[in-house]
Amino acid sequence: MRHDFTSLILFRAVARAGSIAGAAAKHNMAASAVSKRISDLEARLGAPLLYRERRGVDVTAAGRELLTHIDSLVGVIEHMDAEMSRYADGKLGTIRIAANTSSITQFLPEDLAEFVKHHPELRIELAERTSREILKAVHEGQCDIGIFSGLTSTKRLKTLPYRRDTLVVAMPPEHRLARQAAVPFEALLDEDFVGLQGGSSIQSHVRKVAAAAGRELRIRVEVQSFDGVRRMVQARLGIAILPYGAVEPYVHDAELTMVALDEPWAKRDLFIAVRRLGTLPRHARLLLDSLTGS
Repeated sequence: MRHDFTSLILFRAVARAGSIAGAAAKHNMAASAVSKRISDLEARLGAPLLYRERRGVDVTAAGRELLTHIDSLVGVIEHMDAEMSRYADGKLGTIRIAANTSSITQFLPEDLAEFVKHHPELRIELAERTSREILKAVHEGQCDIGIFSGLTSTKRLKTLPYRRDTLVVAMPPEHRLARQAAVPFEALLDEDFVGLQGGSSIQSHVRKVAAAAGRELRIRVEVQSFDGVRRMVQARLGIAILPYGAVEPYVHDAELTMVALDEPWAKRDLFIAVRRLGTLPRHARLLLDSLTGS
């Protein structure tokens, strides 16, 4: 079934104005021409879209459903126009990425620097978000590429492997477990923890594992960043479970050490998510190929 975009926009205008005359005036058309387009649209769809009354019009249930689709189409067109305007402004090839803290802390800086070295004309917009927020942003088209934790489930998106990181236990050097080569999670359940706020995939998974063991984490303080977690551990406010790359560069500090976490889930995969490979912009596909080959 083919649709006339102009008729769809006119129907949207009629619904918003509450009258055919109001929409006709806004679009500088005869009311009879607008009415004819709406009637043709109703005939094509096989359902009435408007209740025509003496003082104006009201939208039927079918009309309300159609409006949601028209709004989506208009959003896509507006997004297309915004993207194309970047070319007119000389801002060629903007790639929008949303990534979790682990990938930004450990891997992305070097990977993006290498990519930009070979593609200096491309612009990268990077937003740091939680894994759940990343998947939502990719699904809704707010970003081209998302990098998220494999501890977070995903549906209806194309995913590709990116990197693997390892979770470790950060603690003060005088802690009773600091001399251990590795510790099971069960040995930590009586400890005070420093946690991450804001829907962290690590924190969510650790809570679930504790709950499965019939225990509840003793969260003494929650902060928003890996740096904040490290500082709280250094202040002896608790221990923390963090990625290896977020702890190892700081263990030279006499106030911090780390111990391996002896659990299968301590090996954590990071993935890349896109809506569909076939519709990914060419410049974003270049970055995707670079990241998955790194």
